Amino acid sequence: MTPPSGREVGPARTGHAAGRVRVRWLGRLPYSEAWDLQKAFWEGRTLGRCGDDYLLLLEHPHTYTVGRNGDGSNLLVSDEHLGEFGAEIHYVDRGGDITYHGPGQLVGYPIFAVPKLPNGFDMVGHVRRIEQALIGALADLGVTAWAEAGLTGVWTDAGKIAAIGVRVSRGVSMHGFALNVAPDLAYFGNIVPCGIRDRAVTSLVEVLDRPVSVEEAVAAVVPRVAAAFGHDETEVQLGAFARGAGAEPFAVDTMVTAGVFSGHQESEVPLTINGLLPDEPERPDWMRIKANTSSEGYRELRRLMRAKELNTVCEEAGCPNIYECWARGTGTLMLLGDKCTRACAFCDVQTGRPDGVDLTEPQRAAEAVAAMGLRHAVLTSVNRDDLPDGGAAVFAETIARIRELLPACDVEVLIPDFKGDPAALETVMFAKPAVLNHNTETVLRLQRDVRTAANYGRSLALLARAKWINPACTVKSGLIVGMGETEQEVMSTLADLRAVGVDLVTIGQYLRPTPRHRRVDRYVHPDEFARYAAEGERLGLSHVEAGPLVRSSYHAQESLESALR
Repeated sequence: MTPPSGREVGPARTGHAAGRVRVRWLGRLPYSEAWDLQKAFWEGRTLGRCGDDYLLLLEHPHTYTVGRNGDGSNLLVSDEHLGEFGAEIHYVDRGGDITYHGPGQLVGYPIFAVPKLPNGFDMVGHVRRIEQALIGALADLGVTAWAEAGLTGVWTDAGKIAAIGVRVSRGVSMHGFALNVAPDLAYFGNIVPCGIRDRAVTSLVEVLDRPVSVEEAVAAVVPRVAAAFGHDETEVQLGAFARGAGAEPFAVDTMVTAGVFSGHQESEVPLTINGLLPDEPERPDWMRIKANTSSEGYRELRRLMRAKELNTVCEEAGCPNIYECWARGTGTLMLLGDKCTRACAFCDVQTGRPDGVDLTEPQRAAEAVAAMGLRHAVLTSVNRDDLPDGGAAVFAETIARIRELLPACDVEVLIPDFKGDPAALETVMFAKPAVLNHNTETVLRLQRDVRTAANYGRSLALLARAKWINPACTVKSGLIVGMGETEQEVMSTLADLRAVGVDLVTIGQYLRPTPRHRRVDRYVHPDEFARYAAEGERLGLSHVEAGPLVRSSYHAQESLESALR
Protein backbone atom coordinates (compact mmCIF):
# COMPACT_ATOMS: atom_id res chain seq x y z
CA MET A 1 0.00 0.00 0.00
CA THR A 2 1.25 3.51 -0.79
CA PRO A 3 1.61 5.75 2.29
CA PRO A 4 -0.89 8.63 2.31
CA SER A 5 0.35 12.08 1.42
CA GLY A 6 0.89 14.72 4.06
CA ARG A 7 4.26 13.92 5.62
CA GLU A 8 7.49 13.23 3.84
CA VAL A 9 8.83 9.78 4.67
CA GLY A 10 12.32 10.11 3.25
CA PRO A 11 15.52 9.49 5.23
CA ALA A 12 15.67 11.23 8.57
CA ARG A 13 18.28 13.95 9.02
CA THR A 14 20.14 13.94 12.33
CA GLY A 15 21.91 17.28 12.01
CA HIS A 16 24.57 16.19 14.51
CA ALA A 17 27.12 13.48 15.18
CA ALA A 18 25.43 11.12 17.64
CA GLY A 19 28.49 9.00 18.52
CA ARG A 20 27.81 5.74 20.35
CA VAL A 21 24.51 4.24 21.45
CA ARG A 22 24.41 1.58 24.16
CA VAL A 23 21.43 -0.74 23.63
CA ARG A 24 20.00 -2.79 26.51
CA TRP A 25 17.24 -5.40 26.22
CA LEU A 26 16.06 -5.70 29.83
CA GLY A 27 13.16 -8.13 29.51
CA ARG A 28 9.99 -7.52 31.52
CA LEU A 29 10.13 -4.76 34.12
CA PRO A 30 7.32 -3.02 36.06
CA TYR A 31 6.62 0.45 34.76
CA SER A 32 7.56 2.32 37.95
CA GLU A 33 11.01 0.71 38.00
CA ALA A 34 11.56 1.36 34.30
CA TRP A 35 10.52 4.99 34.75
CA ASP A 36 13.06 5.46 37.53
CA LEU A 37 15.66 3.66 35.44
CA GLN A 38 15.03 6.11 32.61
CA LYS A 39 15.47 8.98 35.05
CA ALA A 40 18.74 7.52 36.28
CA PHE A 41 20.20 7.22 32.77
CA TRP A 42 18.82 10.67 31.87
CA GLU A 43 20.49 12.08 34.96
CA GLY A 44 23.74 10.31 34.07
CA ARG A 45 23.60 11.79 30.57
CA THR A 46 22.81 15.33 31.71
CA LEU A 47 25.33 15.37 34.58
CA GLY A 48 28.12 13.84 32.54
CA ARG A 49 28.36 10.47 34.29
CA CYS A 50 28.06 8.95 30.83
CA GLY A 51 28.80 10.44 27.42
CA ASP A 52 26.83 7.91 25.37
CA ASP A 53 23.21 7.64 24.30
CA TYR A 54 21.22 4.72 25.73
CA LEU A 55 18.35 2.80 24.16
CA LEU A 56 16.47 0.82 26.81
CA LEU A 57 14.29 -1.93 25.33
CA LEU A 58 11.83 -3.91 27.43
CA GLU A 59 8.33 -5.21 28.04
CA HIS A 60 5.97 -4.14 30.81
CA PRO A 61 3.26 -5.97 32.72
CA HIS A 62 -0.23 -4.66 31.84
CA THR A 63 0.00 -0.88 32.28
CA TYR A 64 -1.80 2.24 31.09
CA THR A 65 0.08 5.54 30.98
CA VAL A 66 -1.41 9.01 30.58
CA GLY A 67 0.79 11.75 29.17
CA ARG A 68 0.71 15.52 29.62
CA ASN A 69 -1.97 15.94 26.93
CA GLY A 70 -4.39 13.60 28.70
CA ASP A 71 -6.65 14.07 31.70
CA GLY A 72 -7.69 10.45 32.21
CA SER A 73 -11.02 10.89 30.44
CA ASN A 74 -9.98 8.44 27.70
CA LEU A 75 -9.73 5.62 30.22
CA LEU A 76 -13.00 3.76 29.71
CA VAL A 77 -13.01 1.82 32.99
CA SER A 78 -12.67 3.05 36.55
CA ASP A 79 -9.32 2.97 38.32
CA GLU A 80 -10.77 0.50 40.81
CA HIS A 81 -11.59 -1.98 38.04
CA LEU A 82 -8.10 -1.94 36.57
CA GLY A 83 -6.95 -4.44 39.16
CA GLU A 84 -9.61 -6.90 38.04
CA PHE A 85 -7.70 -7.55 34.83
CA GLY A 86 -4.22 -7.12 36.29
CA ALA A 87 -3.41 -3.59 35.09
CA GLU A 88 -2.16 -0.40 36.71
CA ILE A 89 -2.15 3.23 35.59
CA HIS A 90 0.56 5.90 35.71
CA TYR A 91 0.33 9.61 34.96
CA VAL A 92 3.65 10.54 33.39
CA ASP A 93 5.56 13.52 32.01
CA ARG A 94 5.74 12.57 28.33
CA GLY A 95 3.70 14.09 25.54
CA GLY A 96 0.52 12.48 24.22
CA ASP A 97 -2.60 11.08 25.82
CA ILE A 98 -3.32 7.57 27.08
CA THR A 99 -1.74 4.38 25.79
CA TYR A 100 -1.29 0.76 26.80
CA HIS A 101 1.88 -1.22 27.56
CA GLY A 102 1.93 -4.95 28.11
CA PRO A 103 3.42 -8.35 27.35
CA GLY A 104 4.10 -8.85 23.65
CA GLN A 105 4.81 -5.17 23.08
CA LEU A 106 8.31 -3.85 22.45
CA VAL A 107 8.80 -0.63 24.41
CA GLY A 108 11.81 1.54 23.63
CA TYR A 109 13.16 4.39 25.71
CA PRO A 110 15.85 6.40 23.87
CA ILE A 111 17.89 8.39 26.38
CA PHE A 112 19.43 10.50 23.63
CA ALA A 113 21.09 13.89 23.35
CA VAL A 114 18.77 16.01 21.19
CA PRO A 115 20.18 18.66 18.79
CA LYS A 116 19.72 22.27 19.82
CA LEU A 117 17.97 24.64 17.44
CA PRO A 118 17.78 28.45 17.61
CA ASN A 119 14.36 28.23 19.29
CA GLY A 120 15.01 25.24 21.56
CA PHE A 121 15.76 21.55 21.28
CA ASP A 122 14.66 19.59 18.22
CA MET A 123 11.87 17.58 19.85
CA VAL A 124 9.86 17.36 16.63
CA GLY A 125 12.88 16.05 14.72
CA HIS A 126 13.49 13.54 17.51
CA VAL A 127 9.96 12.17 17.13
CA ARG A 128 10.30 12.03 13.34
CA ARG A 129 13.52 10.05 13.62
CA ILE A 130 11.80 7.52 15.90
CA GLU A 131 8.99 7.19 13.37
CA GLN A 132 11.43 6.64 10.51
CA ALA A 133 13.38 4.04 12.48
CA LEU A 134 10.19 2.06 13.18
CA ILE A 135 8.98 2.39 9.59
CA GLY A 136 12.30 0.98 8.38
CA ALA A 137 12.23 -1.87 10.93
CA LEU A 138 8.69 -2.78 9.91
CA ALA A 139 9.72 -2.79 6.25
CA ASP A 140 12.50 -5.22 7.12
CA LEU A 141 9.87 -7.45 8.73
CA GLY A 142 7.65 -7.27 5.65
CA VAL A 143 5.16 -4.61 6.76
CA THR A 144 4.39 -1.42 4.86
CA ALA A 145 3.99 1.40 7.38
CA TRP A 146 4.05 5.18 7.39
CA ALA A 147 3.69 8.37 9.43
CA GLU A 148 0.67 10.61 8.96
CA ALA A 149 0.44 14.40 9.09
CA GLY A 150 -1.03 15.60 12.37
CA LEU A 151 -0.92 12.15 14.00
CA THR A 152 2.18 11.06 15.90
CA GLY A 153 2.98 7.36 15.59
CA VAL A 154 3.30 4.69 12.91
CA TRP A 155 0.38 3.39 10.87
CA THR A 156 -0.50 0.49 8.58
CA ASP A 157 -3.56 -0.23 6.50
CA ALA A 158 -4.87 -2.29 9.44
CA GLY A 159 -4.43 0.52 11.96
CA LYS A 160 -1.92 2.07 14.30
CA ILE A 161 0.98 -0.27 15.08
CA ALA A 162 3.25 1.96 17.17
CA ALA A 163 2.63 4.81 19.59
CA ILE A 164 5.21 7.51 20.36
CA GLY A 165 5.38 9.92 23.28
CA VAL A 166 8.53 11.73 24.41
CA ARG A 167 9.92 14.32 26.77
CA VAL A 168 13.07 16.38 26.24
CA SER A 169 14.67 18.16 29.19
CA ARG A 170 18.15 19.68 29.40
CA GLY A 171 18.70 18.47 25.87
CA VAL A 172 18.21 14.76 26.65
CA SER A 173 15.12 12.71 25.78
CA MET A 174 13.05 10.29 27.84
CA HIS A 175 10.13 7.97 27.09
CA GLY A 176 9.82 6.86 23.45
CA PHE A 177 7.84 4.26 21.52
CA ALA A 178 5.65 1.20 21.96
CA LEU A 179 5.61 -1.23 19.02
CA ASN A 180 2.78 -3.76 19.05
CA VAL A 181 4.40 -7.10 18.27
CA ALA A 182 2.01 -9.67 19.72
CA PRO A 183 0.09 -8.03 22.61
CA ASP A 184 -3.44 -8.89 23.67
CA LEU A 185 -5.24 -6.17 21.71
CA ALA A 186 -8.29 -6.51 23.94
CA TYR A 187 -6.54 -4.31 26.49
CA PHE A 188 -6.77 -1.40 24.05
CA GLY A 189 -10.55 -1.73 24.37
CA ASN A 190 -10.38 -0.21 27.84
CA ILE A 191 -9.07 3.11 26.50
CA VAL A 192 -9.35 5.50 23.59
CA PRO A 193 -5.79 4.91 22.38
CA CYS A 194 -3.90 8.22 22.19
CA GLY A 195 -7.29 9.95 22.31
CA ILE A 196 -8.05 8.96 18.68
CA ARG A 197 -11.55 7.50 18.52
CA ASP A 198 -11.91 6.64 14.86
CA ARG A 199 -8.76 4.61 14.14
CA ALA A 200 -8.03 0.96 14.88
CA VAL A 201 -5.00 -0.49 16.65
CA THR A 202 -3.14 -3.45 15.18
CA SER A 203 -0.04 -5.57 15.74
CA LEU A 204 2.70 -7.32 13.80
CA VAL A 205 1.15 -10.74 14.26
CA GLU A 206 -2.19 -9.43 13.01
CA VAL A 207 -0.72 -7.74 9.94
CA LEU A 208 1.67 -10.56 9.00
CA ASP A 209 -0.71 -13.36 10.06
CA ARG A 210 2.17 -15.35 11.52
CA PRO A 211 3.95 -15.65 14.86
CA VAL A 212 6.40 -12.83 15.53
CA SER A 213 8.59 -12.73 18.64
CA VAL A 214 9.77 -9.66 20.51
CA GLU A 215 13.29 -10.94 19.89
CA GLU A 216 12.68 -10.71 16.14
CA ALA A 217 11.39 -7.16 16.53
CA VAL A 218 14.43 -6.12 18.60
CA ALA A 219 16.76 -7.43 15.89
CA ALA A 220 14.97 -5.28 13.32
CA VAL A 221 14.62 -2.12 15.41
CA VAL A 222 18.15 -1.71 16.80
CA PRO A 223 20.06 -1.09 13.54
CA ARG A 224 17.28 1.14 12.23
CA VAL A 225 17.40 3.36 15.32
CA ALA A 226 21.19 3.65 15.06
CA ALA A 227 20.91 4.61 11.40
CA ALA A 228 18.06 7.09 11.89
CA PHE A 229 19.92 8.93 14.64
CA GLY A 230 23.32 8.81 12.98
CA HIS A 231 25.10 6.73 15.62
CA ASP A 232 28.46 5.60 14.32
CA GLU A 233 28.85 2.87 16.96
CA THR A 234 26.25 0.53 18.43
CA GLU A 235 27.10 -1.47 21.56
CA VAL A 236 24.42 -4.06 22.27
CA GLN A 237 23.81 -6.08 25.44
CA LEU A 238 20.77 -8.35 25.44
CA GLY A 239 19.20 -10.08 28.39
CA ALA A 240 17.31 -13.33 28.02
CA PHE A 241 14.20 -13.52 25.87
CA ALA A 242 11.18 -15.63 26.78
CA ARG A 243 11.60 -19.28 25.82
CA GLY A 244 8.71 -21.20 24.33
CA ALA A 245 7.61 -24.77 24.94
CA GLY A 246 10.28 -27.30 24.09
CA ALA A 247 13.15 -24.82 24.37
CA GLU A 248 16.21 -25.70 26.42
CA PRO A 249 15.68 -24.53 30.03
CA PHE A 250 17.88 -21.97 31.68
CA ALA A 251 20.89 -23.54 33.40
CA VAL A 252 19.90 -22.46 36.90
CA ASP A 253 16.39 -23.93 36.45
CA THR A 254 17.93 -27.28 35.58
CA MET A 255 20.00 -27.05 38.76
CA VAL A 256 16.91 -26.25 40.83
CA THR A 257 15.13 -29.30 39.40
CA ALA A 258 18.14 -31.44 40.28
CA GLY A 259 17.99 -30.26 43.89
CA VAL A 260 21.37 -28.55 43.88
CA PHE A 261 20.26 -25.81 46.29
CA SER A 262 17.77 -27.68 48.46
CA GLY A 263 19.85 -30.46 49.91
CA HIS A 264 17.41 -33.02 48.47
CA GLN A 265 19.61 -34.13 45.61
CA GLU A 266 17.69 -36.06 43.01
CA SER A 267 20.49 -36.60 40.53
CA GLU A 268 23.99 -37.97 40.66
CA VAL A 269 26.90 -35.76 41.59
CA PRO A 270 28.85 -34.98 38.39
CA LEU A 271 32.12 -36.83 38.04
CA THR A 272 35.26 -34.77 38.55
CA ILE A 273 38.82 -35.68 37.67
CA ASN A 274 41.41 -34.08 39.92
CA GLY A 275 38.61 -31.83 41.15
CA LEU A 276 37.68 -30.62 37.66
CA LEU A 277 34.47 -31.01 35.71
CA PRO A 278 34.77 -32.00 32.03
CA ASP A 279 36.29 -29.14 29.96
CA GLU A 280 36.85 -27.08 33.09
CA PRO A 281 40.17 -25.20 33.22
CA GLU A 282 42.75 -26.02 35.83
CA ARG A 283 43.06 -23.59 38.70
CA PRO A 284 46.07 -21.33 38.06
CA ASP A 285 48.72 -20.45 40.60
CA TRP A 286 47.20 -17.06 41.37
CA MET A 287 44.06 -18.83 42.62
CA ARG A 288 45.82 -21.04 45.15
CA ILE A 289 44.40 -20.36 48.60
CA LYS A 290 46.16 -21.43 51.77
CA ALA A 291 43.82 -22.38 54.59
CA ASN A 292 45.03 -20.96 57.90
CA THR A 293 42.71 -21.90 60.73
CA SER A 294 45.37 -21.58 63.40
CA SER A 295 45.50 -17.80 63.74
CA GLU A 296 44.12 -16.43 66.98
CA GLY A 297 42.00 -13.87 65.12
CA TYR A 298 40.31 -16.57 63.05
CA ARG A 299 39.60 -18.80 66.05
CA GLU A 300 38.37 -15.95 68.23
CA LEU A 301 35.95 -14.67 65.59
CA ARG A 302 34.65 -18.19 65.00
CA ARG A 303 34.04 -18.62 68.74
CA LEU A 304 32.24 -15.29 68.89
CA MET A 305 29.92 -16.12 66.00
CA ARG A 306 29.03 -19.47 67.54
CA ALA A 307 28.43 -17.94 70.97
CA LYS A 308 26.07 -15.32 69.50
CA GLU A 309 24.38 -17.94 67.26
CA LEU A 310 25.03 -15.77 64.20
CA ASN A 311 25.48 -16.77 60.57
CA THR A 312 28.22 -15.35 58.37
CA VAL A 313 28.18 -15.21 54.59
CA CYS A 314 31.89 -16.00 54.85
CA GLU A 315 31.00 -19.56 55.86
CA GLU A 316 27.66 -20.03 54.11
CA ALA A 317 28.95 -18.92 50.69
CA GLY A 318 32.39 -20.54 51.02
CA CYS A 319 34.31 -17.25 50.66
CA PRO A 320 37.98 -17.81 49.75
CA ASN A 321 39.07 -14.88 51.92
CA ILE A 322 37.64 -16.20 55.19
CA TYR A 323 41.06 -16.98 56.70
CA GLU A 324 42.55 -13.60 55.83
CA CYS A 325 39.52 -11.56 56.88
CA TRP A 326 38.76 -13.45 60.05
CA ALA A 327 42.41 -13.29 61.09
CA ARG A 328 42.06 -9.47 60.83
CA GLY A 329 38.84 -9.49 62.85
CA THR A 330 36.59 -8.74 59.87
CA GLY A 331 33.49 -10.72 59.01
CA THR A 332 30.22 -10.23 57.18
CA LEU A 333 27.17 -11.06 59.27
CA MET A 334 24.30 -12.77 57.45
CA LEU A 335 20.94 -11.79 58.90
CA LEU A 336 17.55 -13.48 58.67
CA GLY A 337 18.67 -17.09 58.83
CA ASP A 338 20.59 -19.42 56.54
CA LYS A 339 17.89 -20.42 54.03
CA CYS A 340 17.32 -18.35 50.90
CA THR A 341 14.06 -18.09 48.96
CA ARG A 342 15.98 -17.87 45.68
CA ALA A 343 18.62 -19.90 43.89
CA CYS A 344 21.75 -18.66 42.12
CA ALA A 345 24.06 -20.94 40.16
CA PHE A 346 27.18 -19.53 41.83
CA CYS A 347 26.01 -19.65 45.46
CA ASP A 348 26.24 -22.37 48.12
CA VAL A 349 23.58 -20.94 50.43
CA GLN A 350 20.72 -23.42 50.79
CA THR A 351 17.40 -22.63 49.14
CA GLY A 352 14.27 -23.52 51.04
CA ARG A 353 11.47 -22.37 53.31
CA PRO A 354 13.07 -20.00 55.86
CA ASP A 355 12.34 -20.08 59.56
CA GLY A 356 10.56 -17.21 61.27
CA VAL A 357 12.27 -13.91 61.99
CA ASP A 358 14.38 -13.87 65.15
CA LEU A 359 13.65 -10.49 66.73
CA THR A 360 16.71 -10.77 69.01
CA GLU A 361 19.12 -11.08 66.08
CA PRO A 362 19.78 -7.33 65.60
CA GLN A 363 20.88 -6.96 69.22
CA ARG A 364 23.09 -10.06 69.11
CA ALA A 365 24.67 -8.89 65.85
CA ALA A 366 25.38 -5.49 67.36
CA GLU A 367 26.95 -7.10 70.41
CA ALA A 368 29.24 -9.17 68.16
CA VAL A 369 30.30 -6.06 66.22
CA ALA A 370 30.98 -4.23 69.49
CA ALA A 371 32.94 -7.19 70.88
CA MET A 372 35.16 -7.12 67.78
CA GLY A 373 35.59 -3.36 68.11
CA LEU A 374 34.98 -2.88 64.37
CA ARG A 375 35.26 0.47 62.64
CA HIS A 376 33.46 -0.95 59.58
CA ALA A 377 30.76 -3.61 59.90
CA VAL A 378 29.19 -5.41 56.95
CA LEU A 379 25.67 -6.82 57.13
CA THR A 380 23.99 -8.95 54.50
CA SER A 381 21.14 -11.45 54.38
CA VAL A 382 19.59 -14.25 52.46
CA ASN A 383 16.69 -13.31 50.19
CA ARG A 384 13.47 -13.35 52.21
CA ASP A 385 10.76 -13.04 49.58
CA ASP A 386 8.42 -14.63 52.13
CA LEU A 387 8.42 -11.44 54.22
CA PRO A 388 6.29 -8.41 53.26
CA ASP A 389 9.31 -6.08 53.42
CA GLY A 390 11.92 -8.66 52.39
CA GLY A 391 13.61 -8.25 55.77
CA ALA A 392 14.29 -4.52 55.42
CA ALA A 393 13.18 -3.76 58.99
CA VAL A 394 15.75 -6.22 60.38
CA PHE A 395 18.53 -4.44 58.47
CA ALA A 396 17.36 -1.07 59.82
CA GLU A 397 17.06 -2.35 63.39
CA THR A 398 20.54 -3.91 63.27
CA ILE A 399 22.06 -0.65 62.03
CA ALA A 400 20.36 1.20 64.90
CA ARG A 401 21.58 -1.30 67.52
CA ILE A 402 25.17 -1.12 66.23
CA ARG A 403 25.07 2.69 66.41
CA GLU A 404 23.95 2.51 70.03
CA LEU A 405 26.80 0.23 71.06
CA LEU A 406 29.51 1.49 68.71
CA PRO A 407 28.67 4.99 67.42
CA ALA A 408 31.93 5.38 65.47
CA CYS A 409 31.41 2.21 63.44
CA ASP A 410 30.51 2.63 59.77
CA VAL A 411 27.85 0.13 58.71
CA GLU A 412 27.77 -1.31 55.20
CA VAL A 413 24.70 -3.27 54.12
CA LEU A 414 24.63 -5.73 51.23
CA ILE A 415 20.94 -6.03 50.46
CA PRO A 416 18.71 -8.11 48.16
CA ASP A 417 16.47 -6.37 45.64
CA PHE A 418 13.34 -6.52 47.86
CA LYS A 419 11.41 -7.38 44.65
CA GLY A 420 11.67 -3.73 43.64
CA ASP A 421 9.67 -2.45 46.63
CA PRO A 422 10.67 1.21 47.12
CA ALA A 423 9.24 1.32 50.67
CA ALA A 424 11.53 -1.54 51.76
CA LEU A 425 14.55 0.25 50.31
CA GLU A 426 13.53 3.45 52.11
CA THR A 427 13.35 1.55 55.40
CA VAL A 428 17.00 0.58 55.02
CA MET A 429 18.16 3.93 53.67
CA PHE A 430 16.43 5.95 56.41
CA ALA A 431 18.64 4.05 58.90
CA LYS A 432 21.56 5.83 57.15
CA PRO A 433 24.08 3.09 56.38
CA ALA A 434 27.48 4.41 55.32
CA VAL A 435 27.46 2.08 52.30
CA LEU A 436 24.50 0.61 50.42
CA ASN A 437 25.65 -2.41 48.45
CA HIS A 438 23.52 -4.42 46.05
CA ASN A 439 25.27 -6.87 43.77
CA THR A 440 24.53 -6.97 40.06
CA GLU A 441 26.47 -10.28 40.13
CA THR A 442 26.89 -10.84 36.39
CA VAL A 443 26.45 -9.25 32.99
CA LEU A 444 23.04 -8.67 31.43
CA ARG A 445 23.20 -11.62 29.02
CA LEU A 446 23.79 -14.16 31.81
CA GLN A 447 21.38 -12.85 34.45
CA ARG A 448 18.54 -15.29 33.82
CA ASP A 449 20.82 -18.24 33.12
CA VAL A 450 22.53 -17.76 36.48
CA ARG A 451 19.76 -16.41 38.75
CA THR A 452 16.16 -17.52 39.20
CA ALA A 453 14.43 -14.30 40.20
CA ALA A 454 16.75 -11.39 39.53
CA ASN A 455 16.46 -8.62 36.98
CA TYR A 456 19.33 -6.45 35.75
CA GLY A 457 17.07 -3.44 35.25
CA ARG A 458 15.61 -3.83 38.74
CA SER A 459 19.10 -3.91 40.26
CA LEU A 460 20.13 -0.74 38.41
CA ALA A 461 16.91 1.01 39.45
CA LEU A 462 17.46 0.05 43.10
CA LEU A 463 21.01 1.43 43.07
CA ALA A 464 19.81 4.71 41.55
CA ARG A 465 16.95 5.02 44.03
CA ALA A 466 19.33 4.46 46.94
CA LYS A 467 21.47 7.38 45.82
CA TRP A 468 18.42 9.61 45.44
CA ILE A 469 17.15 8.79 48.93
CA ASN A 470 20.49 9.61 50.56
CA PRO A 471 23.02 11.31 48.26
CA ALA A 472 25.61 11.22 51.07
CA CYS A 473 25.54 7.42 51.14
CA THR A 474 28.18 5.55 49.15
CA VAL A 475 26.43 3.21 46.70
CA LYS A 476 28.21 0.02 45.74
CA SER A 477 27.72 -3.04 43.52
CA GLY A 478 29.65 -6.20 42.73
CA LEU A 479 30.32 -8.60 39.85
CA ILE A 480 31.56 -12.18 39.64
CA VAL A 481 33.54 -13.08 36.51
CA GLY A 482 34.53 -16.39 34.99
CA MET A 483 30.95 -17.63 34.44
CA GLY A 484 30.86 -17.18 30.65
CA GLU A 485 30.89 -13.41 30.20
CA THR A 486 33.27 -11.54 27.91
CA GLU A 487 35.63 -8.75 28.89
CA GLN A 488 33.64 -6.28 26.80
CA GLU A 489 30.42 -7.24 28.61
CA VAL A 490 32.05 -6.47 31.95
CA MET A 491 33.29 -3.13 30.64
CA SER A 492 29.75 -2.33 29.46
CA THR A 493 28.33 -3.27 32.86
CA LEU A 494 30.76 -0.88 34.53
CA ALA A 495 29.49 1.86 32.21
CA ASP A 496 25.89 1.09 33.17
CA LEU A 497 26.68 1.14 36.89
CA ARG A 498 28.46 4.45 36.59
CA ALA A 499 25.66 5.94 34.48
CA VAL A 500 23.03 5.30 37.18
CA GLY A 501 25.17 6.77 39.96
CA VAL A 502 27.10 3.88 41.55
CA ASP A 503 30.28 4.89 43.41
CA LEU A 504 32.13 1.62 44.19
CA VAL A 505 32.35 -1.71 42.35
CA THR A 506 33.94 -5.00 43.36
CA ILE A 507 34.90 -7.64 40.77
CA GLY A 508 36.13 -11.12 41.68
CA GLN A 509 36.65 -14.60 40.24
CA TYR A 510 33.87 -17.19 40.35
CA LEU A 511 34.82 -20.32 42.27
CA ARG A 512 32.49 -23.30 41.95
CA PRO A 513 31.21 -24.29 45.45
CA THR A 514 30.50 -27.95 44.56
CA PRO A 515 30.62 -30.20 41.47
CA ARG A 516 26.85 -29.66 41.11
CA HIS A 517 27.12 -25.89 40.70
CA ARG A 518 27.84 -23.96 37.51
CA ARG A 519 31.17 -24.91 35.99
CA VAL A 520 34.00 -22.40 35.89
CA ASP A 521 34.19 -21.07 32.34
CA ARG A 522 37.61 -19.46 32.73
CA TYR A 523 40.03 -18.09 35.29
CA VAL A 524 40.40 -14.40 34.66
CA HIS A 525 44.02 -13.27 34.55
CA PRO A 526 45.13 -10.58 37.03
CA ASP A 527 45.96 -8.34 34.06
CA GLU A 528 42.30 -8.38 33.04
CA PHE A 529 41.24 -7.40 36.54
CA ALA A 530 43.70 -4.53 36.29
CA ARG A 531 42.03 -3.42 33.06
CA TYR A 532 38.65 -3.42 34.81
CA ALA A 533 39.99 -1.20 37.56
CA ALA A 534 41.51 1.17 34.97
CA GLU A 535 38.25 1.30 33.00
CA GLY A 536 36.30 2.06 36.15
CA GLU A 537 38.64 4.92 36.91
CA ARG A 538 38.25 6.22 33.33
CA LEU A 539 34.47 6.10 33.65
CA GLY A 540 34.59 8.10 36.87
CA LEU A 541 33.82 5.42 39.46
CA SER A 542 35.30 6.37 42.84
CA HIS A 543 36.97 2.98 43.28
CA VAL A 544 36.98 -0.47 41.68
CA GLU A 545 38.30 -3.31 43.87
CA ALA A 546 39.13 -5.95 41.25
CA GLY A 547 41.13 -9.14 41.68
CA PRO A 548 40.88 -12.93 41.62
CA LEU A 549 39.94 -13.29 45.31
CA VAL A 550 37.86 -10.13 45.67
CA ARG A 551 34.37 -10.52 47.12
CA SER A 552 31.68 -7.95 47.96
CA SER A 553 33.00 -7.11 51.41
CA TYR A 554 36.69 -7.71 50.72
CA HIS A 555 38.68 -4.70 51.90
CA ALA A 556 35.34 -2.97 52.43
CA GLN A 557 36.70 -0.39 54.85
CA GLU A 558 39.69 0.41 52.66
CA SER A 559 37.45 0.72 49.58
CA LEU A 560 35.19 3.21 51.35
CA GLU A 561 38.15 5.25 52.51
CA SER A 562 39.50 5.29 48.96
CA ALA A 563 36.14 6.42 47.57
CA LEU A 564 35.84 9.24 50.10
CA ARG A 565 39.30 10.69 49.45
